[in-house]
Amino acid sequence: MTYLLPTSTRARLAGAVAVSLSLLAACSATVTAPPALTPPVAFKETGLWQRAAAVKPSAAAVPDAWWTMFADPVLDDLQRRLIIDNESLKAAVAQVAAARATLNASRATELPTLMLSPGISRAGSPSAASGQRVNNTSLSLGASASWELDLWGRLAQGTAASEARLQASSDDLAAARLSAQATLTQTYFSLRGSEAQGHLIERSIAAYQRAFELTQSRYSAGVAARADVIQAEAQLKSAQAQLIEARAQRAQLEHAIAVLLGQPPSALTLPVTAQLPDAPAVPELLPATLLERRPDIAAAERRVAAAYAQIGVADAAFFPALTLSATAGLRGSALSSLFSASSLYWSLGTAVAQTLFDGGARRAASDQARAAADTAVANYRQTVLTALQEVEDNLVLADQLKRERQLQSESLQLSQRSLEIVTEQYRAGTVSYLNVVTAQNAALASEQAVLTLRNRELAAVNQLLKNVAGHWQATAP
Repeated sequence: MTYLLPTSTRARLAGAVAVSLSLLAACSATVTAPPALTPPVAFKETGLWQRAAAVKPSAAAVPDAWWTMFADPVLDDLQRRLIIDNESLKAAVAQVAAARATLNASRATELPTLMLSPGISRAGSPSAASGQRVNNTSLSLGASASWELDLWGRLAQGTAASEARLQASSDDLAAARLSAQATLTQTYFSLRGSEAQGHLIERSIAAYQRAFELTQSRYSAGVAARADVIQAEAQLKSAQAQLIEARAQRAQLEHAIAVLLGQPPSALTLPVTAQLPDAPAVPELLPATLLERRPDIAAAERRVAAAYAQIGVADAAFFPALTLSATAGLRGSALSSLFSASSLYWSLGTAVAQTLFDGGARRAASDQARAAADTAVANYRQTVLTALQEVEDNLVLADQLKRERQLQSESLQLSQRSLEIVTEQYRAGTVSYLNVVTAQNAALASEQAVLTLRNRELAAVNQLLKNVAGHWQATAP
């Protein structure tokens, strides 16, 4: 139904609305989120890390191409392909687009809604006077507008929550990208480690083959026992089996890299180099502010902000909703008379809606929002604490593995020297072949241990770079 209000009535209505707005403008259901977490402990590894400071996520971008610190051109090319083709990253990009669309929808609720409604209808009915059927045509061209006044901040809080979720989704994308890059880096190092292990076993097989031939010659000459030949052959077969295992592991790692690049395993073939890059040196002192730019911490903090904004949305439901509406248009029986002054109609009104009884639904929604906020705060604090632990773990691990590898390298040199001496003694017939087997196994185990430690050191440094969001240097203010 359309009401046409006199001018004096319209003036009084406008005045009442203005007074209501002035009285209610200061009211809001806004709830403020708690401050950012200050870690309750200092870093334990004081010789490697300075005392922890307050963690306030700055949402700084993760540095591009942080993996170039390892100076491996093949890895650089794989990382470039990862960003383009990784399916998990594509899904994260889509989630950011969905969050942006949700934000746009939230912003739209704060604006007036305008509708245009042109129409035409034709109806026939019998005339009461003549008894004949009379056909009537009705033309209309109308427009309507409605606007919910956000007196209690419900719409604004909904928009704030959507903005926080969008930022959290963007940070999730950065975290997913960083995680995928670190996973690819570690998988690549493992592949090169498997190649190096295979190359080492191939050299060992060649040495074992020569030793086997030597024992056969000595057995044929009657200066060695049949047991020496059997031991040499058993050692050779064992090494050949280890080579098969190393090659199978290398193939599986190559397949994993292909999937990370969004390709089927058959589409990727990497040349064998059997070379592990050198791990970059870890600085002796790192600023605790590096944690501020970790995207997972920033995402958790934004989810706290979104959860507290949602409390404001839930609490605003306890207050009445005020909506302004207006309608104007033209209505006539012919197009020629449609735009005349007599065809004009309009209306202006306001409506207040207040829920009187809902069985506790609003209270339950408010309690649920507060519980969700408590969950978000706990998750945020746990994310920060986990980040501190990860940095601590990989700092001490990288330092200890470096020293362990140095000692193991010295042990390898001694094992190789011992093997040379025992081999010469066997040639001279002063020791049994069991001594040679023992020395060969010790030398092989030492060299394999060195390769394993190099791979673990690379993994620790790679994880540490991931933990500090890509670089040792703090972001410039």
